Amino acid sequence: MEKITKVLITKEQIAKRVAEMGAQISKDYEGKSILCVCILKGAMIFLSDLIREITVPVQLDTMQISSYGASTVSSGKVSITKDLKTDIKGKDVLIVEDIVDTGISLKTLLEMLKERQPASIKVAAFLDKPERRVNDFKGDYIGYEIPNEFAIGYGLDYAERYRELPYVGVLDFVEE
Repeated sequence: MEKITKVLITKEQIAKRVAEMGAQISKDYEGKSILCVCILKGAMIFLSDLIREITVPVQLDTMQISSYGASTVSSGKVSITKDLKTDIKGKDVLIVEDIVDTGISLKTLLEMLKERQPASIKVAAFLDKPERRVNDFKGDYIGYEIPNEFAIGYGLDYAERYRELPYVGVLDFVEE
């Protein structure tokens, strides 16, 4: 059985940081348009809030990758379950992700997308767990760095639950 034991990031803190990220992205892409690629399903809520804070033209597409399934630990194997419909050649691409954990999924994804010859490719991740990193991956825009705890809420889930929470909390697992 699992239990939410604490709130890591409040709804108000989320709104403030997303606005700051949107302003920085807008400044960095001034005079350009960007293709935001939402990594489903976890980044949907973050993407929705983020693009409302971006002032340059935005196009959207989605991808779905998986390395967790219903587990709390990455399997280390990345599978792409939904690919882009947009040709990214020559475009400025911003990958929008909920959390960077081991870095395996994003490193694999970026290697694949770079072969498609975008003009540029950067990553905006709402959360970063550097303690868990197994490679040298670093995101370009990071909302919050968090400790090595199982985060849920604001799009992040455990077995497809808790995504709707307006805050980021910690889920602990307790014996019954």
